Amino acid sequence: MDSTLFLQNFINALQWGSFYALIALGYTMVYGVLLLINFAHGDIFMVGAYIGFFVATFLLGTYGLQLPWSLSPGLILILTFAVTMALTAGVGVFIERIAYRPLRRKGVNRLYVVITALMVGLILENGNLSLLGASRKFFPELIPKEIYHFAGITFTNLKVMVIIITFLVFFFLHFVVRKTRWGLAMRAISYDRVAVPLMGIPVDQIIVITFALGSSLAALAGILFALSYPVLEPYMGALIGWKAFIAAVVGGIGEIRGAFVGGLLLGFIEIFSATYFPSTFRDLIAFGILMLILIFRPTGLFGLARRTKV
Repeated sequence: MDSTLFLQNFINALQWGSFYALIALGYTMVYGVLLLINFAHGDIFMVGAYIGFFVATFLLGTYGLQLPWSLSPGLILILTFAVTMALTAGVGVFIERIAYRPLRRKGVNRLYVVITALMVGLILENGNLSLLGASRKFFPELIPKEIYHFAGITFTNLKVMVIIITFLVFFFLHFVVRKTRWGLAMRAISYDRVAVPLMGIPVDQIIVITFALGSSLAALAGILFALSYPVLEPYMGALIGWKAFIAAVVGGIGEIRGAFVGGLLLGFIEIFSATYFPSTFRDLIAFGILMLILIFRPTGLFGLARRTKV
């Protein structure tokens, strides 16, 4: 294998896997606390991308409403990230409040919660389609693209930004979950949600924080994805959401490290498959390899089997 081609694909795979990793981290956080697979998470990624589009176009003054003063490109980028992540976190908390919390308090079977999550995802997709139409939207270019060449490898400033942000988010989340009181409370709820309130831990508050954090990560992934591939459409979150979920399962859903490694692993398999085989084989090879991993390691690469109390 040519070393230059390998390194070029390595960089590409890091960027592609970063999108999966960011979304998978949201899946794994909610599952780690509630043992709930939030199948609407991929559509929250889509919602985040659209909110980012409207925030960015407003700040750029593209539409009728605009600020009375101009902002620098760097400030527009930072504000787009901050406002979009905050608004999308609000969307995630709203969904938890009206869709999942009532079911949780009634103690219904998990099957009904999963069905509810699927319905929430369809509502988000079709709500977007009804309100904004099927026409695609083009995300504005918030940062000038710069192309670098090094040792025969080509990469852009945007690609480097995606990779660096993803690694920083992973280390931040790992710190939060392992070293802070919030993280300790999250882990305590995942072990025994019934006994935790007796120790004074506000369960609902921790769950809200979890949904807010997970949804803001989906928004972050949505903006980075839209900056890299600037075409938005209502169903953009479906396939990438399912793939990120599978990546989280392969890594060991409920484990921060597992979601991160699983996302990157899926990115590497897809990029290298598309390089050496026809592109139509990409998903077949990727899912085949992931299935083999789950056959030999059913709990994922970093997952541990949970014991059910009798």
